[in-house]
Amino acid sequence: MAWNWAAFTAAEPELAKLAEERFGSFTHHVLATLRKDGSPRTSGLEVRFLHGELWLGMMPGSLKARDLLRDPRFALQANPGPGKDPGPGDIRIGGRAVEVEDRDAKSAYVEEVEPPEPFHLFRTELTEVVRTYVEDDTYLVTQVWRPAEPVRTLKRT
Repeated sequence: MAWNWAAFTAAEPELAKLAEERFGSFTHHVLATLRKDGSPRTSGLEVRFLHGELWLGMMPGSLKARDLLRDPRFALQANPGPGKDPGPGDIRIGGRAVEVEDRDAKSAYVEEVEPPEPFHLFRTELTEVVRTYVEDDTYLVTQVWRPAEPVRTLKRT
C-alpha cells in the first residue's frame, strides 16, 4: 500500500499537524534528490499540502525534476528558519515522487496554486516522516514514523 499524506494524517494526526505547520511557516524548503551518478543533489522547493496529498511542483526540465523522473526517491527538509530558535523542531519527509501527467488530475492543483505553465507535478508516496527537537533544554528527541508502524520516540542527552 502506498501511503499518501491523507493516510499518514489518519494514522498520526498530531505529527502530521506539526509537519504541516512547520512547512507552512516558510515558503522555501530543501529537496534532496539523486543525480545520475547516485550522488545527492539539494535544491530549493515550494511544497503544497492539498486534497490529502503532499505535492512537489517544479519547472519543466529542471535538474531536480529530471532526477525524480530517473529515480523517484527524495528527502524533503523543512526550512529551519532564521536564528537559533528551533521552534517545534526539524521535520524531514522521505519517500518517492510520482509524476502526475494527466491534465484532469492536475486541475485541482492548478486551480488552487495557479503555477506558471508548463510544469512538472509530483504527488508523494511517503516512506518516512521524522521530527527532531530539543525537550527541556536537556534531551534531543527524535520521532520516527514509517508506514504501518506507530511513531517511535528516541531520547538522548
